[in-house]
Amino acid sequence: MKTSGIIAAVAALAMSATAAFAEFKPAVVFDMGGKFDKSFNEGVFNGVEKFKAETGVEYAEFEVTNPSQREQALRNFARRGHDPILAIGFAQAEALSKVAAEYPDTRFAIIDMFVDLPNVQSIEFKEHEGSFLVGMLAGLASQTGKVGFVGGMDIPLIRKFACGYVQGVKAANAEAEVFQNMTGTTPAAWNDPVRGGELAKSQFDSGADVIYAAAGGTGLGVLQTAADEGKLSIGVDSNQNHLHPGSVLTSMLKRVDVAAYETFKSGMDDTWKPGSQILGLAEDGVGWALDDNNSSLITDDMKAAVEKAQADIIAGTISVHNYMSDNSCPD
Repeated sequence: MKTSGIIAAVAALAMSATAAFAEFKPAVVFDMGGKFDKSFNEGVFNGVEKFKAETGVEYAEFEVTNPSQREQALRNFARRGHDPILAIGFAQAEALSKVAAEYPDTRFAIIDMFVDLPNVQSIEFKEHEGSFLVGMLAGLASQTGKVGFVGGMDIPLIRKFACGYVQGVKAANAEAEVFQNMTGTTPAAWNDPVRGGELAKSQFDSGADVIYAAAGGTGLGVLQTAADEGKLSIGVDSNQNHLHPGSVLTSMLKRVDVAAYETFKSGMDDTWKPGSQILGLAEDGVGWALDDNNSSLITDDMKAAVEKAQADIIAGTISVHNYMSDNSCPD
């Protein structure tokens, strides 16, 4: 083939790839708290940004500030030909169910809830397993034998975090006392750092010296108060160790960034599949964070204990109770 022919062929392939990318129009609907909550939503944001950086493909986005916007945002994206459309958070399940049924040829995905439709991919996590591990670290790090938990909106999903955490604390110290508070019963509970700080202060005043925050943006108030009080906190979803180095004991990692990235990537590669995915320790869907910001807080013995517990959970030797199975938590 002559040089001109080779150049023409390469140009044609490039134009074909560009056209394919242009036709691929993913979208994401962030939920209450916003994409810069430094926790759940921001983890998703990091994932879709990684996809954009690697592929050059732009994505559409919408940040929900009012529950009534969920259905409207999903429908608008579907109407405009976006696909796949990723809905963030359990609270979008009802809206997504309606819109996905209306647009059966559009691919949808949702994180943190199961929606049983042939064009929906449901991605859930075993948060109780990751929470068990950070609970162990809390129990091992505590000097007072008293630790705390501050949740966001009082829903079964957050009780699932709390239950796994309590089990982990008790595995490290059977006599430990665990204080628990939920921030509220409405979506506003995800974005109230002032209230998070108040709840943390109350628990610290009662003797707790480590508090796990599973509360979205509200948790930032917990982490700040712990730093101010010279106590320890535990972050959630994203690695929050860097927010207060030396004060954040660890973070329970919920790899929503990977889930979001894979949703878009599989959609582009035509390997996307509907159905349910449930990601735990065995699937590297949850875990705990160790880096330069908290390495001085984690002793070799603590690390060894948690690594053994993780292996035992994966092997089935340790069974972590799932609150969602019967809405109860063993003492």
